[in-house]
Amino acid sequence: MSHHAVDPVAAAALPAAARVSGGAPESVAAQERAALALLTGPRAGEMLRAALAKDGAELVEWAVHELHHRPGAGVTVGYTVSYVTPQGERSDYLLLSTAELSDESVAAGRAAKLSDGTTTVFAWRHPLDPELPALEVACDPAKVAPLLAAAGFADVADGVELELLAYRPTRRAVLRVRTAGATWYLKVVRPSQVEAIGSRHALLAEAGLPTPRVHLADARGLVVLDELTGTPLASALAADGAADLDPMRLVEVLDRLPATLLELKRRPAWTDRIAHHGQAAQAALPEEAERIAAAVARVQTGSEHADLGPVVPTHGDFYEAQLFVRDGQVVGLLDVDTAGPGSRVDDLACLLGHLDVLPGLAPDVYPHVPATVDRWLAAFDRVVDPVALRLRTAGVVLSLVAGARSKDEARSRLERAEAWLDDAALRELWTIIGAPRLAEQTALNLALGRGDSQPRG
Repeated sequence: MSHHAVDPVAAAALPAAARVSGGAPESVAAQERAALALLTGPRAGEMLRAALAKDGAELVEWAVHELHHRPGAGVTVGYTVSYVTPQGERSDYLLLSTAELSDESVAAGRAAKLSDGTTTVFAWRHPLDPELPALEVACDPAKVAPLLAAAGFADVADGVELELLAYRPTRRAVLRVRTAGATWYLKVVRPSQVEAIGSRHALLAEAGLPTPRVHLADARGLVVLDELTGTPLASALAADGAADLDPMRLVEVLDRLPATLLELKRRPAWTDRIAHHGQAAQAALPEEAERIAAAVARVQTGSEHADLGPVVPTHGDFYEAQLFVRDGQVVGLLDVDTAGPGSRVDDLACLLGHLDVLPGLAPDVYPHVPATVDRWLAAFDRVVDPVALRLRTAGVVLSLVAGARSKDEARSRLERAEAWLDDAALRELWTIIGAPRLAEQTALNLALGRGDSQPRG
């Protein structure tokens, strides 16, 4: 993957071979099914070829590297490509996206616009992300070192070593930066988010929560954070299921979230967007569309009856990747960008749902996790309503179906969601709701997934 700066791909017309036939799709679900087919199929090569040709380059080879599907917000695909220029053959990382870009990034020409009048696709080279202008800086050691030095960082005179840990196109990226004597993390976000991230970190630090310190907040969209101490919870889970961690220590972290978070805007929980996640799951696993629609129907109708509890301060994305532990205590909490008002049950469901899919992701790495899920579930049942906890956990697992790396993994996640919904604690709920209501909602979900109509609400 190239990290050097290059000119953005010049604007080009979407080639006829790459057009989505049949006119405009009737719904978001249909649009995203068409986008998935377009950007992961052979016609993607035609778009890559057309975009590179305007830059004086000829495509040689390409391959899909990673798919990013945000339900209701478009599809983005990253490709490894090789191409020939007058200066010789080169390799690069290109992205194509149907996501809607901001007017500012379009006006600035930070991405090529490919359009046939019906379908619009944007193209760019990594690291020139159109919505993350600081990514180019963050991926260049020659630019990061003087930036850190100007901010008063020591040990940067001999340069820095960068490692890209995560990249969600147009949304965020995280890099590790190492010097001779220290390690920091660079978080790249949209410029409009920098102030909010700084204020949330300050709020949680004042409350004594173990969040990383913000050393630098660059208005271009770059935040420099401390390295946390302790062991990543994911590593502890792999080792022995985090056997020495009392799950109530996790609840205590949530209890310490400051009440001032209630003054912020409430963000939808994972399960609040289950209709969109269900449509994305149907697009990823069309042969199981009816099962997905039925599972989503149970989450939707069940949530209408469940006790989600009062509105309280929440983390908003509380799962194992965000937590560090040591000696049975939580000693680090990451990614507080999502903190704000919400339901405690959704934080705990987020944690259980992500834990529940780990064995399917790497069964040899996480053999102890199923027992941990059972142990933690029993503890959390004493904190929030057990019915709501299972429903919302099922919703989280369903939301992860579309992001699976393979159909087998996607099907495994669907099966896990169904297992949560089949739990004995929910039997009375399904009797109250009744088969006719479930069948009605299932039929509606199937129609939405096929693009027959728009979602309600």
